[in-house]
Amino acid sequence: MPIYEFFCSDCGKKSTVLVRSASTSFEPRCSGCGNTNLVRTVSTFALHKSINTIHEESGKPTMFPGPDYYKDPRNIGRWTEKKFQDMGMEMPAEIQQKIQAAREGELPESLKELKSASPDASYH
Repeated sequence: MPIYEFFCSDCGKKSTVLVRSASTSFEPRCSGCGNTNLVRTVSTFALHKSINTIHEESGKPTMFPGPDYYKDPRNIGRWTEKKFQDMGMEMPAEIQQKIQAAREGELPESLKELKSASPDASYH
């Protein structure tokens, strides 16, 4: 079942249409204004990797990492991923997403707050 995305030139909204078969004819409609004069757009896609693949691609972390260990984004979340794997548990998707976002440079909200804190701020 393919999913197609269309752009409405009238209202500027992107609409997603699920079609039962690629050979089925259909007339897409804008979900915002109902317009049928839509332009098909290139859809986004996702590439998912297993934790094992990520570890294989980034190599084995050292037992005593140096000061530059966490400057390599591949190492972010390695401990958490390993602990879930050691316990035979599947890591929740939300945690996987946060780790991947951090590897791509997007800090979680809780860390963004710490980043802006002054070094002499007191925490109680």
